Amino acid sequence: MNETLLVNETAVPAPWIEASDGNSSLELSSKLVEFAINPWDIMLCVSGTIIACENAIVVAIIIYTPALRAPMFVLIGSLATADLLAGMGLILNFVFQYLIPSETISLVTVGFLVASFTASISSLLAITVDRYLSLYNALTYFSERTMFCIHMMLVITWGVSICLGLLPILGWNCLNDLSACSIVKPLTRSNVTLLAISFFVIFMVMLNLYFKICKIVCRHAHQIALQQHFFTTSHYVATKKGVSTLAIILGTFGASWLPFAIYCLVGEHEYPSVYTYATLLPATYNSMINPIIYAFRNQEIQRSIFVLFCGCFQTNVSYRSRSPSDV
Repeated sequence: MNETLLVNETAVPAPWIEASDGNSSLELSSKLVEFAINPWDIMLCVSGTIIACENAIVVAIIIYTPALRAPMFVLIGSLATADLLAGMGLILNFVFQYLIPSETISLVTVGFLVASFTASISSLLAITVDRYLSLYNALTYFSERTMFCIHMMLVITWGVSICLGLLPILGWNCLNDLSACSIVKPLTRSNVTLLAISFFVIFMVMLNLYFKICKIVCRHAHQIALQQHFFTTSHYVATKKGVSTLAIILGTFGASWLPFAIYCLVGEHEYPSVYTYATLLPATYNSMINPIIYAFRNQEIQRSIFVLFCGCFQTNVSYRSRSPSDV
């Protein structure tokens, strides 16, 4: 979508004024200056750069620190890796779109982005499941069975994401039939519908699990209060903080992706592309916020950041593995 800027020439000094029949006259003209780069693409590229930088730090921290091997950190690493790839995908899509325009490369970059964002959303679901299991089966959470379940969730998450990303490359695209295109060319409308419905299913599952987590947290706080024969202010504050955190997580996730998912279902490829950009850009912000919610708020990761960049702590510091509900 190219935008044009109307530039009017202003008055010029006398030596540059052309005379006609002895009378000086100022010739005013308008020029159409065409921008070769779509401003929306620039914003997506900038967003991708920030996403890649943020999540590269998280991935480096988790790889650098052997102590961060608890199940929750494995899932956070998966989320950061998916968001890192998504950020790189946005950058590569911008570069290839304007430097090496090609239908084949377009299919590859779009498929790469589909796989990355699908892995990011699926990793969020895996983190939600892990949080629920850590509270529901608190006594057996740190067993080998838990690590096996975590690895299986990662295999399923990345396996499904890669398969969805390969679909456009394997032929599920609209390059040969433009009437079948969706709001995201070259994805077909049926492909985008599948992705949108999958998002709504994941969102509903997360909503249900977080509702159960809230019930468990409130029940635990009530049991502690009964054991101490009164409900202290600290118990109320802790419960309220936990519920507020869950609300922020779900609210951020929904606010980022719901507009784009809804538009995928109701939008047509004939609609102005500005609508696609206006809903897709906020969706990328979710990958920008994820490191703040799931990584940088964690004390162990904060300490590891100082170790990696400042050397303020010794590398052999012992870490206390916390439950995912504390992340």
